[in-house]
Formats: sequence, structure tokens, C-alpha cells
Amino acid sequence: MIIRLRNSRRKGLDPGFTLIEMMIVVAILSILATMAMPGFQRQLIRAKETSLRRSLFVMRDTIDQYFADQGRYPDALQDLADNKYIRQLPMDPFTGRADSWITIPPEGFAEGNVYDVHSGSNKVSLDGVPYNEW
Repeated sequence: MIIRLRNSRRKGLDPGFTLIEMMIVVAILSILATMAMPGFQRQLIRAKETSLRRSLFVMRDTIDQYFADQGRYPDALQDLADNKYIRQLPMDPFTGRADSWITIPPEGFAEGNVYDVHSGSNKVSLDGVPYNEW
């Protein structure tokens, strides 16, 4: 014996969601997205900071290699790429440009113009230190 359950909806109406149900779902999703956004933004900044640290490390290391090989510091950062120490100048993740790096000349009587390099950004890191002081 098979028992059939009757559909409680009236015949002739399409089953679906009501406007109120859809508005509740959209409201819940927007609340969840709003709660997740600050964490996402923080992780995005952390990733850019990690990229900046890595770029600074690589450029400072190649400046030291250039000095060890040539006996002088490079005149510009582009000399590192021109002499094949790096493929190309990295892009500063906070300025979005490869030509915004701040170069520091050597002290004393050393030849060349680039002893150290810093970010060209005037923003402050999550730790409270400006990026152009890293």
C-alpha cells in the first residue's frame, strides 16, 4: 500500500522563494561579507609587506654583489638590470611603479651613487614604521 502526501501549495502557483526570503538571504550574506572584509584587507597588506621585504632584500643583495664584482657601487638601480645582476627592477608593491625607489648614496669616498634602497611609498606599515624607512 502506497501513501501519497498531498502538496500543501495551491495548484496553479509556481513554487519558489518569496521576496522577503530573498531579502533575508541577501542581508545575511552582506553582513557576513562586511565582517570578513577587514581581515581580508589586513592579509592583503601583509602580502604586500612581504613582497616589499623580499624585493628590498634582493636589491640590497645584488647591490652588494655588484660592489664585490666591480669595486664600486652602481650609479643607478637600472645598472643592476643592464649588467644582468637582476632581470628587471622589481615593482614597489605600494606605489605600483618600478621607478619610485629611493636610493641612498654611499658615505665616504666610495664610488657610485647607490649604496642602499628604500621604498618610495609614504604609507605606514601595520607595525607603525613608514615603508620608506625599511
